[in-house]
Amino acid sequence: MSKPDFRHHFLEGIQHFNSRRFWEAHEAWETLWLAAESDLEQFLQGLIQIAAAYHHVQRGTYRGAPRLFAAGLNRLEAFPLMHCGVDRSDVDAAARKHRQWLETRSAAPNEPLPESEYPKLRVPDEASIAPTPLQW
Repeated sequence: MSKPDFRHHFLEGIQHFNSRRFWEAHEAWETLWLAAESDLEQFLQGLIQIAAAYHHVQRGTYRGAPRLFAAGLNRLEAFPLMHCGVDRSDVDAAARKHRQWLETRSAAPNEPLPESEYPKLRVPDEASIAPTPLQW
C-alpha cells in the first residue's frame, strides 16, 4: 500500500485551517497521520488536536477545547516553530491564549471568539513543505 501524497494533504490542511474550516483541516491531516512514522506522527497529531480545539470553539462547544489545546501544544512542543515548511508561531501563541481564555471562565464565554482572533499557519516557502525522508 502506498502512502498518501504528503505535500497535497498537508497543504490542503493548512488551507482549510487558514480558512477556519477546522474539521476539514483535521481530516486532511488525519490522512497523513494514519500513514506517518517516527516523530512525524506526533507533529501531525498536535496539529490535528489544535484544529479540533478551534472546531469546538467555533461551534460554541467549549467544554473539550482546553484539553485539546493542551494536548496539541504538548505534542508540538518537541518541534521547532518552523517545521515541515510551516511556521506555527502565531498558532502556538493563539492556542495558549485561547486555552487560558477558556480555562479562566467558570462558564462558557458569553461572546464567540471574533473571526480576527483565529490564527493562521504561515508557509514562507511552499517548496519546503516536506517531512524528512526518515519520517515519511
